Amino acid sequence: MTRGLIAPLVLVLALSACAPVPAPTGTGAPVPPPAPTAGQTAATDVPIVGSTPEPVRASVPPVRVRIDAAGVDMEVVPVAVESGGFMELPPDPAIAGWYRFGPDPWSPDGNTVIAAHIDAPDYPIGPFANLRDLPTDAEITVTAADGSSAAYGVATVTYYPKQELPTEALFAREGTRALVLITCGGNFDETTGHYDDNVVVVAAPRA
Repeated sequence: MTRGLIAPLVLVLALSACAPVPAPTGTGAPVPPPAPTAGQTAATDVPIVGSTPEPVRASVPPVRVRIDAAGVDMEVVPVAVESGGFMELPPDPAIAGWYRFGPDPWSPDGNTVIAAHIDAPDYPIGPFANLRDLPTDAEITVTAADGSSAAYGVATVTYYPKQELPTEALFAREGTRALVLITCGGNFDETTGHYDDNVVVVAAPRA
């Protein structure tokens, strides 16, 4: 990984192919009901469901993220997955990437993930370099192209060694809604050309 790249964001579950989902602990194969004996009929309660499927909600891509407390006002573009299985990011550290295969800020649940390089060759230091200094409850605003916005308050700022980044939890598609901002941080190792850590901000939606 070149300096500033966020290559440690290897998404075990979401960024390459979905891994097989194991059955919950203590469960085995389904047990079929006993067959009816002679002279008996089998009664089965069949639920009545509508024949029209629920409409699929279209994603609403964020186009900008602003954090006044850190001097961050950045363009956001949708990104996918690189051929190596890493999260794709814009080369310019002044532009952030929204992981488009996950929730957006207006999804009913799950985490919206936005990431950016801290720096890169031929570019100045990026705004996400200031994430490490964010105070608790600092406001983060994400906006869409139609002008709608979602506001969050910073809950935690955490340094994770690259090999210990909890990708499955950070990129969760279900459960509590949150905004997750990720960049590189920690010491820069000249011998490997890598930063030691990832800086992760988790922010909760404002009421």
